Amino acid sequence: MSERKQVAVAAAVIFRDGPHCREFLLGQRAPGTFYPGYWEFPGGKVEAGEAPVDALKRELDEELGIRVEHCTPWITLTHEYEHAHVRLHFFRVERWSGHVHDHVHSALAWQTADALTVSPMLPANGPVMKSLRLPQRMAVTHAFRLGAAAQLDAIHQACRRGRLMLQIREPVLDAPALDFAREAIRVAHSHGCPVVLNGCVDTAHALGADGVHLKATQLATVTVRPDFEWVGASCHTPDELARADRLGLDYAVAGSVLPTASHPGGDTLGWDGLAALIAGCRLPVFAIGGLDDSQLDRAQSCGAHGIAAIRGAWVL
Repeated sequence: MSERKQVAVAAAVIFRDGPHCREFLLGQRAPGTFYPGYWEFPGGKVEAGEAPVDALKRELDEELGIRVEHCTPWITLTHEYEHAHVRLHFFRVERWSGHVHDHVHSALAWQTADALTVSPMLPANGPVMKSLRLPQRMAVTHAFRLGAAAQLDAIHQACRRGRLMLQIREPVLDAPALDFAREAIRVAHSHGCPVVLNGCVDTAHALGADGVHLKATQLATVTVRPDFEWVGASCHTPDELARADRLGLDYAVAGSVLPTASHPGGDTLGWDGLAALIAGCRLPVFAIGGLDDSQLDRAQSCGAHGIAAIRGAWVL
C-alpha cells in the first residue's frame, strides 16, 4: 500500500453577527470532489513555501471573493483520509470585507455550533463543532477571599455581561463551600453558562456540574477521560498539552502569561512564550495569569481560544 501524501490545509471559521448570536459559514462540497455533499469550513491547500495564514487569505479571496481584515490562529487538527494525511490549520476570521460569492461549493449556509441545520460534516471538520461551543471567557471563583455572597453576586453580573464558562476553584470544599458551589452552579445555569469544578470528579458529579477541571497533578495520573460533557486541564508544558489531547479533553488552560497579584515574582510565559507553547495545539486553550477581558484580542493573536481569569473576571 502506497504511503498517503501529506497535505496542509488552511481552514477558516468565518464569523458574522446573526439575528440572535454569532454565526459561522459552512460550504457544501461539490459533485466530482472527495466527499461530495459533505459540509466543510472554507479554505484550501497550503502551497509549498506558503504560510498557512497567507494560504487562508488567498483561498478566501479565490473561493468566496472576500478579503480577510483580521484573523487569528486557533487549533490544528490532523485527519487520515483515504487519499491523504491532512493537517488542518484553523483560523478565526473575525473581520472581513466584501460580499460572499462562492465559486467552488454547491451551497453555503450560516450556522451556529449548538443548532446545526446542515449535515453531514466532513470528518476532519466534525470535532471543531464542540470547540466552537466553548465560550471565549472562563471565570474562576475565589469565594474563600471574596466571601460567598459577594462571589455569587459577581458571578451573576459577569454572566449578564456575556456567556462564559465558570470554573469553581476553592481550596477546601467543606460544607459551606459545597453550599456555595451548588448556588454558583444554579446562578450560572440560569444564564445558560456551563460550569466545571476544579478537583474531585465525584464531587463534580454530585453537585451537578457540567464538567471537571483537572489540576496538572491529576492530569499526570488519570488514565481515562472523566465522563462529563466538558473536561479540561491546567497545562504548563508541551508534554502536558499532549497528554490532555491523548485523553480526549475538551480544552486546556495555560499560563501564567503575566505576573499575578498572588505571585508577583513568579515565573511567567509572556505573550511570546504563550504563542510558542500552544502553537499547533489540537485543543482550544484558555490563557491565564494576570489577564482580563481587555487582553482577549492579544491572547487570541497568540493562538489562544480565549482567556481565563480570577481577579480579572469579577467587577466588584
